Amino acid sequence: MKDNEYWRDKLTPDEYYVCREKGTERAFTGEYWDCEKDGVYHCRCCGEPLFLSDTKFDAGCGWPSFFQPTQDGAIQEERDTSHGMIRTEVMCKKCGAHLGHVFPDGPAPTGLRYCINSLSIKLDESEGTE
Repeated sequence: MKDNEYWRDKLTPDEYYVCREKGTERAFTGEYWDCEKDGVYHCRCCGEPLFLSDTKFDAGCGWPSFFQPTQDGAIQEERDTSHGMIRTEVMCKKCGAHLGHVFPDGPAPTGLRYCINSLSIKLDESEGTE
């Protein structure tokens, strides 16, 4: 596992705050909240493919929202009781980066809404989504 010094050197201060310190960017401010470009969204820390643009939808919440990850096992989930709420935190399974949270109010076919910080993902438009 990489240490904090490694991640501080690799990430911007805002990326480090979100990805390594479990921070959250403000709604409607992230790079991808209203992005409609095709491609694959990767973990900003380790490059693991996490979400396809085909699974992105407008949830009206101000953060990029997806109804499923690229594959089973790409995302790790943990109970989050911070800020006086009970939520399910989602992290990159490969490197442990904080991505956001998942909620049971998404569209079919999964009924899930992965609410993800733009600072924790990076879109690769060169990759097809088929």
